[in-house]
Amino acid sequence: MNSRALCKLASRLMRHPAAPYHEHAVRAEVEMICQEHNLSHKRDPFGNLLIGAAVSERAKAQSSRPIVFAAHMDHPGFEVLSGNSRNGLRARFRGGVPDQYFRSGLAIRLMPGGERARLGRRIGKDRIFEIRDRKTRSSKPSFAVWDLEDFCLRRNRIHGRACDDLIGVACALAAVIELRKGGPRVNAVAAISRAEEIGFLGALALSRSRLLPKNSLIISLETSSELPGVKMGQGVILRVGDRTSVFDSKAMRFLREVAAGVTVKRRRFQFQRGLMSGGTCEATAYQEYGYQTGAVCVALGNYHNCSARNRIAAEYVDISDACAMVDLLVEAGRAMSRFDSIIRGLPQRLEKLRQEAVSRLRATR
Repeated sequence: MNSRALCKLASRLMRHPAAPYHEHAVRAEVEMICQEHNLSHKRDPFGNLLIGAAVSERAKAQSSRPIVFAAHMDHPGFEVLSGNSRNGLRARFRGGVPDQYFRSGLAIRLMPGGERARLGRRIGKDRIFEIRDRKTRSSKPSFAVWDLEDFCLRRNRIHGRACDDLIGVACALAAVIELRKGGPRVNAVAAISRAEEIGFLGALALSRSRLLPKNSLIISLETSSELPGVKMGQGVILRVGDRTSVFDSKAMRFLREVAAGVTVKRRRFQFQRGLMSGGTCEATAYQEYGYQTGAVCVALGNYHNCSARNRIAAEYVDISDACAMVDLLVEAGRAMSRFDSIIRGLPQRLEKLRQEAVSRLRATR
């Protein structure tokens, strides 16, 4: 994947702040990108976005089974409450950030509009905070985000408020765009969901809606905290599971075999494999509703903007890791017509070993 093209997609998405239930600006940008690349797209009844590469007759004849790249648009943030007090605005934080990171005086941006303000005192046990030091009161905001840089490139890394999961969205878009280019078209879909940070609610609604065919192979795309065994800058991670679930063995074997094939064709391509137990991702939701599901991710720094010494800071990912994710997704899409034959490789190798060993085992019993 061309890193410049991927960074351009990521920058367009990341310049739009979002929070759970407040992903509309990101979604509008995704829809604009789809229009520019002539990608069919539609919103489901819950505001999720489904993007489908056109399927040629040849592709239908080879394999009608869809491959779905699933990512989400939201990021932890503040929802401004209705019925605010006479003293000013109040907001509830939605998303996974430990209590010690919330300090009075932290800079925030009120959206829409981007007005700057500061976090005030916490009210009660819930994560409700007063908002203070507003400079203007020209409009009523609906949500707020940390006042951090939207997007920046530094030393082969993308930095920004919301790498999670707009890097995943950018990779899904890049893969579908690439799969529309020359050669047989692939039945590829990008499922871009809402409200993941508060329990992957958009994915749950989509899973139950039957808008995705039950024979779909769903690949969840995420950024995930770097853990022992995987390292930033050493390639896309085949995510065998999350904090809650272990994902489908055949789906992950398929991705592993495809990744091994990519290493032969592209000298710089790298991949890793690991149980990324830092959190629970959408793959768990899709799997629990009966879909065959796998997952890939890239290592993330400052997960959910949580940095050292309880500081709020921009997240960051390695560009080459993200490009490797796109390369893997594209090759997986092209290999979908051979899914069954690819995953049969392991049992065939095991059976050959068994047959070769039987006589020796009997002779030495």
